[in-house]
Amino acid sequence: MIDPDALAQRKMQFLFALRSRGVTDQAVLTAMEEVDRGLFVRGLFAERAYEDTPLPIACGQTISQPSVVGLMTQALEVTSRDKVLEVGTGSGYQAAILSHLARRVYTVDRHKRLVQEARGVFDQLGIVNITSLISDGSFGLPDQAPFDKIIVTAAAEDPPGPLLAQLKIGGIMVVPVGQSDAVQSLIRVRKTENGLDYDELRSVRFVPLLEGVAREND
Repeated sequence: MIDPDALAQRKMQFLFALRSRGVTDQAVLTAMEEVDRGLFVRGLFAERAYEDTPLPIACGQTISQPSVVGLMTQALEVTSRDKVLEVGTGSGYQAAILSHLARRVYTVDRHKRLVQEARGVFDQLGIVNITSLISDGSFGLPDQAPFDKIIVTAAAEDPPGPLLAQLKIGGIMVVPVGQSDAVQSLIRVRKTENGLDYDELRSVRFVPLLEGVAREND
């Protein structure tokens, strides 16, 4: 069992690292303090859960580094009235943070194992405003559209058209854009009555956004 003082020190260092890398929104910082990243990292890498680094998870995927999670969440400008779609559940860490900020979170992933493991952690944490589905995220969730905010945690060559179509007027989508074997750009798209406004936020590196639902052994 971790010593409470050591845990408090670790959390303080974790939050300091987030602030020093540009995560300044207090609601986002509070959510990230309340959601224990250690619950979403398994095996050999659990000891490194509080480091600001991406870590491997099942199905050949990664859990993003906390500062990138924080910056993407901050860029979404989530409010307590928002319905949010996350494409790429992964470990479930990003969705758990969003659940503290939004009214409702829908998260989809092409890997059944990842969705099942994430659901287990959501249940453990008593989170009731996340709906997690096994689905091809590149097509979004038309049945639940439109969404106030959409976050994509895998890189697309361009902001996916089906997702933009499911974004409300006035909504925001945050998505990494670029080739999968190169550094990508994190883009914020605002949907206005006159079209789409784009902001380039920073360079990132994400796994590629793939179409289809993964086979069991993928």
